[in-house]
Amino acid sequence: MSRDPKEIAAEALELPLAARAELASQLLDSLDELTDEENDALWAQEAERRYAEYKAGNIEAVAADEVFSRLRSRGK
Repeated sequence: MSRDPKEIAAEALELPLAARAELASQLLDSLDELTDEENDALWAQEAERRYAEYKAGNIEAVAADEVFSRLRSRGK
């Protein structure tokens, strides 16, 4: 039986910083094995999932200006 990714992420977030960084590095490296087509398909699935959540009223849209403003403020 496969574990819930949210459960795994919650456990990973409890790791010390160095361990989280190593895990993140390993996960990112594993994505390099994807073909462009596989990567595109995964992003399309994620976009469809997010759109369905939005249409169901489970999440709200955020204006692009606000998103970019938040990102700029993180860099300060």
